[in-house]
Amino acid sequence: MKAKGSTKEKVNIITLGCSKNLVDSEVLLTQLKANDVDVAHQSEEEAGIIVINTCGFIDRAKQESIDTILQYADAKANGEIQKLYVTGCLSHRYKDELRLEIPEVDAWFGTMELPALLERFKADYKHELLGERVTTTASHYAYLKISEGCNRTCSFCAIPLMRGGHRSRPMEELVQEAKNLARNGVKELMLIAQELTYYGLDIYKKRALSELLDKLSAVEGIEWIRLHYAYPSKFPLEVIDTIAAHPTICNYLDIPLQHGSNRMLERMKRQITREETEALIHAIREKLPSIAIRTTMLVGFPGETEEDIDELIDFVERMRFDRLGVFTYSHEEGTSGYALEDDVPEEVKQERAARLMEVQQSISEEINNQKVGKVYKTLIDTIESGYFVGRTEADSPEVDNEVLIPADKFFLRVGDFAQIRITAADAFDLYGEPVPAA
Repeated sequence: MKAKGSTKEKVNIITLGCSKNLVDSEVLLTQLKANDVDVAHQSEEEAGIIVINTCGFIDRAKQESIDTILQYADAKANGEIQKLYVTGCLSHRYKDELRLEIPEVDAWFGTMELPALLERFKADYKHELLGERVTTTASHYAYLKISEGCNRTCSFCAIPLMRGGHRSRPMEELVQEAKNLARNGVKELMLIAQELTYYGLDIYKKRALSELLDKLSAVEGIEWIRLHYAYPSKFPLEVIDTIAAHPTICNYLDIPLQHGSNRMLERMKRQITREETEALIHAIREKLPSIAIRTTMLVGFPGETEEDIDELIDFVERMRFDRLGVFTYSHEEGTSGYALEDDVPEEVKQERAARLMEVQQSISEEINNQKVGKVYKTLIDTIESGYFVGRTEADSPEVDNEVLIPADKFFLRVGDFAQIRITAADAFDLYGEPVPAA
């Protein structure tokens, strides 16, 4: 390689998609830095080598990935960059077709081909870096990926095609990574996986999420641990007992449910009924009444009727989830759902999603208004548009509510916790002010 510092040899990693993709990019960044490669993440500075970490989950994400690849393919054709590499889910799944359609890309890599990608930079995969990671999020929080892949067979989901079967990471490796992150100033860990509750089944022959949480809770410096992406079928309720037992674990659970109609749950191969789901939510709330439950719904799956949507809306109105997101169905080849006719028009999918979010907006506003006058431990993430922007334990970055504190009236430090009294609320934001120290 030419002398370090040359624009031609600078590497810029572009990450698209979910937090799991972000962790993969951070691992790549860490490995390249350890090999003395001049590398940055999402940098606006000129770089001669671009690595795009793609998403292939749904149509919108795939289109964003393709548009980004084409943008940099044009840049390469115009001599603005020297090399273009593509990795991640879209590349894993469609590399043979894409290689023919976009020849400007120098090489395509799948989700499990990090060593091969490193070879392009004459970089060795350094096993001693396990547990070490350069983070690209705000310095006070980080994602901790506890497993890879998924053994579930949901008929709409292509993740197993792109990420393979479930593979847990050893507990001692995760604890060491958490200690390293804490030593670097991380105060909040967000546990992520394709399926959290399967953790440990492959290497420990039992569900071991609760045991892992016990160990992570003992890591000095970590004040919040947050759980994302738990599957509802056969959900291990002892996890809720563990959350309740540790002040460092947020009273928060992200549990994608996908639908409230038994007919659609069966067609989606979710392995759970509406009645079982309702019993689970009631059991979770009985064990831990203060828990904030976030979920995701999928509308427009083949065969979905207005009656199914009415059932879903009724389900959401009665369950009153603290946070809810909606996806519209994407017809993914290779999934069992692909054999069904994609018979719900796109405009109908969008209308159903909007109708559901309108219902949730009303619920969220009611729940938020109940917080006015109360004081919450709040983590300050940033300052923007005249406000300090923070989150309570009921909220994860980027997807949930924010707490806005006027920066012209109060002084707070980004990355610190503060006691904030909520003074006003709307459907998706809280407004507050610091409680004076006693």
